[in-house]
Amino acid sequence: MPAGVSWPRYLRMFGASVLSMFVGAEVVHQYYRPDLTIPEIPPKPGELRTELLGFKERQAIWRIHSNHR
Repeated sequence: MPAGVSWPRYLRMFGASVLSMFVGAEVVHQYYRPDLTIPEIPPKPGELRTELLGFKERQAIWRIHSNHR
């Protein structure tokens, strides 16, 4: 009995924690939407864009909706 609980309860809690970890990682991945494209030619120093694509899209949508009120 790990942590003073029965094995079935321990395994359920462990499974729930692993599942919530995967779901949380997927939510963060969908929110920030990383750019996973690989360019043919690597960018020169100073040309690399590191902005958050999903954040920029939501920020633009929010600005449009806030201007209509």
